[in-house]
Amino acid sequence: MDVINYLFGEGKDLTALQMGCRAFAMFFIALTLIRLSGMRTFGIKSAFDNCVIIMLGAVLSRSITGASAFWPTVTAAVVLVFVHKILAILSVNNKTLSHLIKGNPVSVYKDGVLNSKNLKKCNISFGDIMEVVRNELNTNNLNDVEEIIMERTGKISIIKKETLG
Repeated sequence: MDVINYLFGEGKDLTALQMGCRAFAMFFIALTLIRLSGMRTFGIKSAFDNCVIIMLGAVLSRSITGASAFWPTVTAAVVLVFVHKILAILSVNNKTLSHLIKGNPVSVYKDGVLNSKNLKKCNISFGDIMEVVRNELNTNNLNDVEEIIMERTGKISIIKKETLG
C-alpha cells in the first residue's frame, strides 16, 4: 500500500512522479471509456457527442491534478460514458428522443429560394453557404443546387439538381 501511495499520492500536493503515474493510469482508463462509448462519439461530433467529450476530459483531468479523489472521479467518468451510450442506444429506435438530444436537419435553401428565417436559426450567413458551395461544387453560383441543409452535426450538405441525360 505504501508503494501505491508513493506512486499516486493523495490530495492536492502531488509530486511530478505522482502526477505522471496518475496521467499514465488515466490514459488507459480514458482509452477504455472512449472505446466503451463507441465509434460515434469521436466520429460524428454532434453536440450530443461533444458534450461527453468535454465533460469526460474535464472530469478525468481533476484526478490527475489531485483536485478530486482518483476513484470517485473515475466513477463519475464511467457514469457519463454509460449515460451517453444508453441515450445513443435509445435514440436509435425513438425518433422523438433522437430529435431532442441530437437535433434536426434544417433546410436553408431549396428550389432557388434562400430561407432567411432558417439561416438566422442556424446562425449562418449567405457567405457561409457560398463558401460550402465553392468548396464542394467548385462553383460560385447556386444554379446546380437543389437544396442546402444544415445537418444535425452542424455540417452543411448540398444536394445537387438531377441532370437529365
